[in-house]
Amino acid sequence: MKILVVGSGGREHALAWKLSESPLVSSLVCAPGNPGMSALGRCEAVAADDIEALADLASSMGADLTVVGPEAPMVAGIADLFESRGLPIFAPSRAAAEIEGSKVFARGFMQRHGIPSPGHTVCDSPESALAFVERAPWGFPLVVKADGLAAGKGAIIAASAAEAREAVLGLMSDRRLGAAGSRLVMEEFLTGEEISFLAFCDGKRAIPMALAQDHKRALDGDRGPNTGGMGAVSPGPHLTKEQHGLIMHDVIERTLDGLSAEGRPFKGVLYAGLMMTSEGPRVLEFNARFGDPETQAILVRMKSDLVPILAAAAQGNLAGHEISWHEDASACVVVASRNYPETPDTGHLISGLADAGTVAGVHVFHAGTRGREGAITNSGGRVLGVTARATDLASALGRAYEAVELIHFDGMQYRRDIGKRALGLR
Repeated sequence: MKILVVGSGGREHALAWKLSESPLVSSLVCAPGNPGMSALGRCEAVAADDIEALADLASSMGADLTVVGPEAPMVAGIADLFESRGLPIFAPSRAAAEIEGSKVFARGFMQRHGIPSPGHTVCDSPESALAFVERAPWGFPLVVKADGLAAGKGAIIAASAAEAREAVLGLMSDRRLGAAGSRLVMEEFLTGEEISFLAFCDGKRAIPMALAQDHKRALDGDRGPNTGGMGAVSPGPHLTKEQHGLIMHDVIERTLDGLSAEGRPFKGVLYAGLMMTSEGPRVLEFNARFGDPETQAILVRMKSDLVPILAAAAQGNLAGHEISWHEDASACVVVASRNYPETPDTGHLISGLADAGTVAGVHVFHAGTRGREGAITNSGGRVLGVTARATDLASALGRAYEAVELIHFDGMQYRRDIGKRALGLR
């Protein structure tokens, strides 16, 4: 099979790596790709959000399947365009992807279909949002969320009324995240263990992936601003069989049924970011794609061939498919640029990549990197996802950090406490 992978981040590098291992794959093209992905297949300089050019590329290369990583092309309707041209694609339709593209839609959808979630209200103006802050029916902390896509940076946990007012004005008046902040969702803050629950979906059925836990805050101890994700572990916090079944029934299957009933059948990866509260699971957010960096941690544990699963889901027929997983644990530590997530400092030479890749069980997935005259420099906020698999989580973390310490570039930063919560150390 000829496969096109859309995207250029760590998630896409991990997908390209896993796909390249399949005996079913004869050629792999990445658009636009990154220096790490170029070692696995041909990279084409086509932007991930240029969906017309991507359709032309898929057509010209005779792609048997296109796999989309980032959310922007999904929300822009890449699946609709490809299907109109008879091009097989693993991605949800524009209508189905709205479950990630609009926090307002997602919360209304959850209310309509009885999907467990925190209390919320929608604010359409700075005045209404500031008035809500003054009422603060749930007290503080209060979660302030931009309605639209914000690359993982649109949720602000305000510890006080002053912080909430600052968040409202920054998003709605200053337009810190552009049009994403034109409407806000104000949400009840929940406590418990946060987990990432991902499932392959064919519009009717879902096959769950291995569990993972993301680390969204920039700094150790879950401090600092929210980011796209500073690391992940798999399997993450333990779920009982009953809890797993409850999530599948009350969240994943109910969501698939609801989207189908509303004329938005979902094919792709449905990602539920959950808080396991004392009253059961609550959906913090839905994503319509593979998580990043959860994908890196999950795929190194996947024993099955990924290609038949993606192809079957794209065709709407996951019936009879099963996935086997390694019993090992995995950990991904994200190496980021100085000043991430606000104003990443880029353009610095990266050393030690080859040495890091020799550590047993380690894969170094590129994210924000660029090739320059035979060298690699950092070109984005999240630069690398150093991912390791081992017999247990403590060993996987040890390998990942051993590899991280072999890497250097000016201003590199990373959290030193990834996985401690899953290990019960905090």
